[in-house]
Amino acid sequence: MNAPSSARKTWHFFRAGGFDQVHLHAGADLAALDRLDQKLWVALACPTRGLEFDSRTLELLDTDKDGRIRAPEVIAACQWACRCLKNPDDLLKGADALPLTALNDATPEGKQLLASARQILVNLGKPEAATLSVADTVDPARIFAHTQFNGDGIVPVQAAEDAPTRAVLTDILNCLGAETDRSGQPGVTRAKVDAFFTAAHAHVQWRQQAETDPTILPLGEATARAAAAYQAVKPKVDDYFTRGRLAAFDERALAALNRPESEFLALAAKELSSSATELAGFPLARIEPNRPLPLTEGVNPAWADALATLRAEAVQPLLGDRAALSAADWQALGARLAPYQSWMAAKAGAAVEPLGLPRLREILASRAQETIVALIAQDQAREPEANAIAAVERLVRYHRDLYQLLNNFVAFRTFYARHDLAIFQVGTLYLDQRSCELCLAVDDPGRHAALAGLAGTYLAYCDCVRKSTGEKRQIVAAFTDGDADNLMVGRNGLFYDRQGRDWDATITKIVDNPISIRQAFWAPYKKFVRMIEEQVAKRAAAADAASTAKLEGAATAVAQADKPKPAPEPKKLDVGVVAALGVGVGALGTAAGYFLGLFKGLSPWQAPLVILGLMLLISTPSMVIAWLKLRRRNLGPILDANGWAVNAKAKLNVPFGRTLTGVAKLPPGARRDLADPYREKPSPWPKLIVLALVLWLAYTVLDRRGYLHQWTQGRFGQPAAATTAPPQAP
Repeated sequence: MNAPSSARKTWHFFRAGGFDQVHLHAGADLAALDRLDQKLWVALACPTRGLEFDSRTLELLDTDKDGRIRAPEVIAACQWACRCLKNPDDLLKGADALPLTALNDATPEGKQLLASARQILVNLGKPEAATLSVADTVDPARIFAHTQFNGDGIVPVQAAEDAPTRAVLTDILNCLGAETDRSGQPGVTRAKVDAFFTAAHAHVQWRQQAETDPTILPLGEATARAAAAYQAVKPKVDDYFTRGRLAAFDERALAALNRPESEFLALAAKELSSSATELAGFPLARIEPNRPLPLTEGVNPAWADALATLRAEAVQPLLGDRAALSAADWQALGARLAPYQSWMAAKAGAAVEPLGLPRLREILASRAQETIVALIAQDQAREPEANAIAAVERLVRYHRDLYQLLNNFVAFRTFYARHDLAIFQVGTLYLDQRSCELCLAVDDPGRHAALAGLAGTYLAYCDCVRKSTGEKRQIVAAFTDGDADNLMVGRNGLFYDRQGRDWDATITKIVDNPISIRQAFWAPYKKFVRMIEEQVAKRAAAADAASTAKLEGAATAVAQADKPKPAPEPKKLDVGVVAALGVGVGALGTAAGYFLGLFKGLSPWQAPLVILGLMLLISTPSMVIAWLKLRRRNLGPILDANGWAVNAKAKLNVPFGRTLTGVAKLPPGARRDLADPYREKPSPWPKLIVLALVLWLAYTVLDRRGYLHQWTQGRFGQPAAATTAPPQAP
């Protein structure tokens, strides 16, 4: 909704595309944009992608970061920019450089902007400069390169004055990663500092549990190796003792538990090694009822090393030296290592563990946390100043780009003025001796065509590729002049983007709509010619097939000449074919007689009019349909399919369409050499047909006036009609 206002504003409008559009000709118009009824805006929203517009400016305009620019965001940007300048008319210039004298220093916000702009120039080494350009603000790292505190809440290592604090900051970066501040340096935030010290406290407390509970580390630092050796074989050892208990339950299962002989025979046929995966699936040792697990002799070769490690790292230190393990020994070993495994499962502060326990205790015993938090607070205190510097970048970009956006959003003045391409036009497609300037970027041609087809415009979707770089993109081009005779899927062209780079373009999809009235006029005749060509092609193919069949029959007859031939059947006349031919010939004769009858009794000047009338009669339906579609041809659905919210029926009528699609024409003053050495020899039939028509018309005229009857003394033609004399007065 528009904000209410008691002050009345007089707006100027211009008409283009079949509707009225606001003419923003003064800075006051931009400042009062909230008072322009949004029903009169051409667009109410547009995407931030797929536009030929500065992406950083669009990012600044998109305050809610949803990837779309809406009318309230445009209004807010205009009002803020107008407040920050002494003369809002400066926004209409679209200049890249913003003079410092143009800033409105009569307000606290303007004073802060002016001070920040001067600080930027000082940081860039240009303290005497009187203007600030977009290039000066494009790299924040240069602006904040000489400042340790820039208001972003990120403190780099260099911000600390003492070496111990810098060492702690380095530890935090190594453990939790870095954030990049406005100067481009790696640093830490308050959240990372809190997370680091929380993890450090948790890890130290976790390690203290092992120091106070001797059951957790029964072997000291070697407990980790014992637990690893235990876990490496635990599933297989559990499997071994379970199989032994099952064999004790029923000895009939013993053969199956030790794997059948056929599997051993299959292994014997292969070249084996102790690390073969087939061996790893077999039991650790031969299964017998309640047999202890041997650790040295008679074990599966694939597990021999793991069992040896288990014996050396866990069994001998915890249970004593032994060559086999009973089920009870295995359970006892697991019980000795269970506290360590539970303790490891509850490990806390793993992110800071690489620093080691002594270093963590040293950090926690110092005042590093308080010092770093104070540095972050000192940095955040500069936030208003840093935000003002960021606001300077916003104002410099609005000073250059905002008016251009308004003429492609509130009004489509750029598009209809044709002095420059609109922000949604991504380049020019050259194809079929035409240049199409209404080209838009698309992501999904199928989805785009579902809505864009309602625009009543002939659209060609193209895949564009630059093979030198491997870049790919998809576009849709509107053909608004010429004809569609040679436009088809698979045709290749050349696309030039707004940067002048060339792309190979191939048509992949077409949305067919009329292009011009001229095309619609000739469409019925072209269809008729195509039908004749198709019929001729079919008849030629049938004749070729029949000829081939005759040749095959002749070849077969020659090959079988020595065999007796059956008596030939008498040929029968196909009465149906004869009847059909008679009906066809009669229909053609009737049609010819009807059309010739139309010209009977006509004067010479009337015959061309009749021919013209017949042509109009045939072409009028196609032309009417094309006219109706061309009347409703508009830009709205094409843009809406790309995420715009077009608020008007932006027409693409025939005169305007001709400006969007350029048809090939010889340049002024060009010389033409019409002698074509490879031209086809002209057929005599058109001349003969014209001559026959002229002779027929002459015969008709001479016959009606009785000249033929008179010249041949009554042998040909009809006598001249007698003129009836007027009655005599009595």
